[in-house]
Amino acid sequence: MNTIACLFIALLSSQPASSQEIDGQTPPHLDQRIDPTRITLLELPPLPQRVVLPLPPEHRIAANTEESPIDTARDQRARVAIQKGLDYLRTLQSDSGLWAIGLKANPTDHEHQATPVDLAVTAMAVKAFAQAGQGNDPAAINGVEAMLNSREEDGTFKASPLTNYVTASIVSALAAHDEFEHGGVILDMTTQLKEMQWDEGEGLSKAQDWYGGAGYGNRGRPDLSNTQIMLEALYDAGVSPDEPAVQRALAFISRAQNLKATNNASWNTDDGGFIYTPANGGESMASEAAGEGRDGRAKLSLNELPSLRSYGSMSYAGFKSLLYAGLAPDDVRVRAVFDWVRHHWTLDENPGLGQQGYYYYLHAVARALRVAQQEEIIDIDGQPHRWRDELIDTLLARQQPNGGWVNTQDRWLESEPALTTTYALLAIEEALKPLGITPTPVKKNIE
Repeated sequence: MNTIACLFIALLSSQPASSQEIDGQTPPHLDQRIDPTRITLLELPPLPQRVVLPLPPEHRIAANTEESPIDTARDQRARVAIQKGLDYLRTLQSDSGLWAIGLKANPTDHEHQATPVDLAVTAMAVKAFAQAGQGNDPAAINGVEAMLNSREEDGTFKASPLTNYVTASIVSALAAHDEFEHGGVILDMTTQLKEMQWDEGEGLSKAQDWYGGAGYGNRGRPDLSNTQIMLEALYDAGVSPDEPAVQRALAFISRAQNLKATNNASWNTDDGGFIYTPANGGESMASEAAGEGRDGRAKLSLNELPSLRSYGSMSYAGFKSLLYAGLAPDDVRVRAVFDWVRHHWTLDENPGLGQQGYYYYLHAVARALRVAQQEEIIDIDGQPHRWRDELIDTLLARQQPNGGWVNTQDRWLESEPALTTTYALLAIEEALKPLGITPTPVKKNIE
């Protein structure tokens, strides 16, 4: 594996400051979407002492109960739940082959125009069929055709704020469906993802808080949600963690972590968890939910500095992203977020947000703990939790008689059953994937 030392300059010593200047000069050719007065200069997070290959991506659940990582009875119940969920998804698929948001009452609406959200949901639904070994199901095949037919002549998708999210979702779906058949398309799309990443191409320096992230195209500012789904797509497509794009993303991800050992942002609470974005001074949905404002300033005097709250979905998104980027289990960033998990273990809510984004959260939990090769979490009170068992039991208890799942909290479209059902199915499938190799435990910090 090539060394990544050449990817970054030495650790910068500049202190955090809201400034449009670097070394006394405004960076040339700064992308017009960036407001240079809102960029913060931060120290570059430390390079990994070594880059390790994460657990390889697995695109299928265990072939049978004998290969399953859970007990036979629970495995069988989970497989029944998956089948019921897939059967329900078929009833929500439109005639176009897409799973279209807003068509709950009329999935055969021929006048519906495909939206970027529809493409992302369709990608996740196709992945759910493929991982269950049903990639040849007509529903999955029609979904793949609908996605690919939605591309422009140049192979990209229509410019929209969701371009990164859509492209990344489709890469993961095609890798699961048939990585050999779709190899050329996957390669093109991973190239597109790298080109959309905020880096030197947009006039950014490694010292700036946007650097290495991905975001909503038309609105510019990168965030951890977009960056983690980009990294997940690269991981699913088999891209090595020492690729420059992955290591650029690691800089952004590290800057989203509440960890003073590797992040000198002024809002840092040092609890090891993650916020929504470090860009533009930092934002946290949990701070917003607590009434402090997304930037943490709502209840502060003018002279006070904000502190931003970590929360569940982003902390697990950050956790898996650190591992996708090749950090070892003993890296201080990995150890810190693992301790955050131990302090905030729950599958009943999205810590910091309650039921908002709950199914997104469970999917992130499953992806993170599988790639971390953690079979049991010992919480801060010393109680053991076999996460696969608890996650499956939790989701099966919430499955509706029609086979689907839905969130009563509408935040981030989770009242849409096509979306929440795919999140739930993907989480269960992650728990049913074979172990593959001997687990390597993450060490907890000394308390």
